[in-house]
Amino acid sequence: MRKRFTRQRLGEGLELDLTDWQRLDGLSEADIGRAIDADPDSIELRPGWLKNAVVVQPARPKQQTTIRFDADLLDWFKSHGRGYQTLMNAVLRAYYETHRNKDG
Repeated sequence: MRKRFTRQRLGEGLELDLTDWQRLDGLSEADIGRAIDADPDSIELRPGWLKNAVVVQPARPKQQTTIRFDADLLDWFKSHGRGYQTLMNAVLRAYYETHRNKDG
């Protein structure tokens, strides 16, 4: 089973969390249902939707390179076991996707 990481799971961005958890904890099931119904991005998945799902491979092949990382950073990623380079790529991709249009 693959582990999934988010910025929060990696310990970044926690200080930026603006979620009003107390308000969310006070929502009833009916409140949540109404919020889902009002969300334009919410879709209802029909039975059998997964059988038509397609695995999408990355559009670009990966390129081999040599790069230097701080030892503690590399050790932390390696401590997650097999696939640590893929994890590092995913973290860099998330940063890239977040910032690529902001750089002008």
